[in-house]
Amino acid sequence: MSSSGEVKVTLDLSTPIEDKHVLLVEDIVDTGITMNYLKSSILSRKPASLTTVSLLLKPEALKVPCEIDYVGFKISNQFVVGYGLDYQGYYRNLPFIGQVQNFQ
Repeated sequence: MSSSGEVKVTLDLSTPIEDKHVLLVEDIVDTGITMNYLKSSILSRKPASLTTVSLLLKPEALKVPCEIDYVGFKISNQFVVGYGLDYQGYYRNLPFIGQVQNFQ
């Protein structure tokens, strides 16, 4: 329910992106750490352009400045699940995004 603050890359690109137009899509940006890491990594590979998109953005949770080109929805700093977002592997399949009230 909180960020570790570390970015762990488990799979990297398998083809070159130099001179390609790249669209980086993220489900949710909260601290901005992962998005900034990915943007830096992709830009170092010299793409023709890089556009960033996020379904959800938590402006209050940003720990570092993070510019996103297109944002679906800005939400408060609450833990959300559903529509692909999960809590310990649960609630990912909800057909909506819901705010978690109490987990105990």
